[in-house]
Amino acid sequence: MNTRRLMVAGATAMLIAGLAACGSGRSDARPPSDTITYSSDSSAQETTPRSDSVSGLRDTVRHLPVRTVRATRPHTVKKCTSSTTRVRHTASSGTGTKRRTRTWYTTERTRTCKNVRSGTETYRRVVRPERWCVRLDDVGGDKAKDDVWFQVSSATYHQALAAQEHSPLEFVPRGSAC
Repeated sequence: MNTRRLMVAGATAMLIAGLAACGSGRSDARPPSDTITYSSDSSAQETTPRSDSVSGLRDTVRHLPVRTVRATRPHTVKKCTSSTTRVRHTASSGTGTKRRTRTWYTTERTRTCKNVRSGTETYRRVVRPERWCVRLDDVGGDKAKDDVWFQVSSATYHQALAAQEHSPLEFVPRGSAC
């Protein structure tokens, strides 16, 4: 019985690993990592631009820290109760007129637990998640598209922070309107 359970558990684990290796297959999935290239740096290795990447001149960067507020919620505790029940047992032996039935009783203890509300507790609720933003001028080479904000990863933000103002940047944004 145990070997069968182990075989089923092993087969399930291999199936899950195989499905995880295949990926989600969603078309709206986020790229595995953000890339940023500097056009003016000749020593930098040029990467092939992706269709969802944006390019432009670095204008400014902005970091919006996480914003939290204190909030309260119901506090629950586990409350358990014990009880006993009298259980009747019977056993038969013999056949026909020599049949005997023996009866005995045992006391079984049971314990039931459930979560019950007991006051309130305070916690920190996230109002705004942490975001890193980069503002570009001349987005996509269009001189009229200036001051466009893009939400980026922390690594892309720090690379843009290190770049000089009005230097060309190309990266894959996480979102727009920062």
